[in-house]
Amino acid sequence: MTTEGVEVGAQEVRPQLGNAPVQLPEPVAQLARAVAANRKGHATIGALAPSPWLFPGGQPGRPISTTQLTQRLNQLGIRPNQARSTALFQLATEIPAAILARTLGIHTDVAVAWQRLSVGDWANCAAEVSCRIPVMAAATRTARRGRQHTEHLT
Repeated sequence: MTTEGVEVGAQEVRPQLGNAPVQLPEPVAQLARAVAANRKGHATIGALAPSPWLFPGGQPGRPISTTQLTQRLNQLGIRPNQARSTALFQLATEIPAAILARTLGIHTDVAVAWQRLSVGDWANCAAEVSCRIPVMAAATRTARRGRQHTEHLT
């Protein structure tokens, strides 16, 4: 992401993600302001112009690598892989597999597997509930019979 792709204002910060900018909530917006104002990379020493990247990398004109960014975040106690997995599984519980697959550019089978793993497969949930109802009804009938038998004895 380049600095041109982020609108930083006094009241809001809006990175351009896809076709539309997204307004960041506080305190994330404050962190984004700090990052935009204090961009430093290993290649900035002796550079003629500041890097256009929001997260400059070790090579002039290049962004930071995924591995290096992950290491830096891990040092701060932020686990991006866990956060990504959590976000993906949360999405899988909220939207149908076909839409999830199309939105993320993944295969539909993968989206379906995520839904099943995240208990977002409502078809299975409905099937499980419908199987439990007769068992619960049988238990209720047994309890009633027990009470009737006890009342009959007294």
